[in-house]
Amino acid sequence: MQSLRRTLSYYDLVIYGIAYVCPFGIFQSLGFVWQASDGLIVLAYVLATICMYFTAKSYALMTEAVPSAGSVYGYARHALGPFAGFIGGWMILLDYLLIPAYVYVFMAVALGTLMPQVDRAFWIVTLGVATLSINWFGVKVTSRVNLFSVAVQLAVIALLLTLGLAALYHGKGNGALTLRPLYAPDLYHLKSIFTATSICVMSYLGFDAISTLSEEVKSDDRRIVGRAILSVLLIAAGILAVISWVFGDLMSGFSIKDPAAATYEVVSWAMGPAASALTAWVMATLVGVTNALPMQVGVARVMYAMGRDRQLPAVLAKIHPKHGTPYVGMVATTAISITVALVMRYQMDELVSIVNFGALSGFLLLHVSVIAQFWVKGRSGRWFVHLAVPVAGIIVVLAVLYGMSPLARILGVAWLIAGTVYGGILTSRRRAELAI
Repeated sequence: MQSLRRTLSYYDLVIYGIAYVCPFGIFQSLGFVWQASDGLIVLAYVLATICMYFTAKSYALMTEAVPSAGSVYGYARHALGPFAGFIGGWMILLDYLLIPAYVYVFMAVALGTLMPQVDRAFWIVTLGVATLSINWFGVKVTSRVNLFSVAVQLAVIALLLTLGLAALYHGKGNGALTLRPLYAPDLYHLKSIFTATSICVMSYLGFDAISTLSEEVKSDDRRIVGRAILSVLLIAAGILAVISWVFGDLMSGFSIKDPAAATYEVVSWAMGPAASALTAWVMATLVGVTNALPMQVGVARVMYAMGRDRQLPAVLAKIHPKHGTPYVGMVATTAISITVALVMRYQMDELVSIVNFGALSGFLLLHVSVIAQFWVKGRSGRWFVHLAVPVAGIIVVLAVLYGMSPLARILGVAWLIAGTVYGGILTSRRRAELAI
């Protein structure tokens, strides 16, 4: 069996993770978090960071024990057995397949507002083919494009923060940087903060995809992937905290017309129409294209790992002889994501409602795997890191799942039932009972 090519460094992993999380992505949800938190937007992001630390730490622990391209699939398979591993892979696929589809639709909508004469279907297919073409030449090429994307995003964010601070100190919003977006007793309501934190958690999803690249790291140090995961979480937390702080003070007293377009409204009001147009163009072009790249890479690696273990058709594990990429898996996942996007191109709200169910379900199995691997099997005795952290992670995941929309839970459970049936068929044919 051919193996993936080892070309990535620690810094490549960090750039990949930041590109997946997408620093610019906060501007899509800023208005919703502001409304849900009653203005305590920084507090919501700080709490979300604490919540996601538990998951990031569990990933870091499992990447050392099981350096597998299959992410949660490989971890659950190793710690809990073949069937649990299949379910973990099946559920994470729901997330990894739908996120690119969501980005394709999001991009089509954004570009459609700029060029309404072009049908959304054209943009969806064009974006899908473009990301496949870039990823085709290997993950090293993808990492260079990711670096360019992250650099541009950070440059535009720095510009917006500078203009935002200037607007603050010229009398906009609270008139200065204050602690009000973080702590204001008159605004604090527990239910509102919980709802806002649940929304903020979604802004961090993606750092976990670094684990899918475990078999493509140059170094033999198993700690590198875990370090990269935790680094990405901390970097993303810092960026989101600063953005939410400046915009939290800037938005004070501002009346939002449409929470989905709140960023553009505030930027136009406080910094001018040119800054708002720049933000819209960066979001509609660069962010969408480059954000889809690491997503496509991650799902193809999960397909590769499951195909290699005969949990999915073995052809998905074929490696390109020149570029060292799982090219069949990339083509298959791109085709699926484009098809879903085309079918749901006018139902974006329904698509986004289920996009995170798979990730959270995968996180649940991840935390259980940590407990089984280290606390139960290994009898490590390290109660905090091997028991308290994953238990806290389980509680957070269950709370967020409980707060999701009924449609997301119904479709997510339907996907789980389908996977359970398919996994049962694999077990009956003894295709799940492979060496771990």
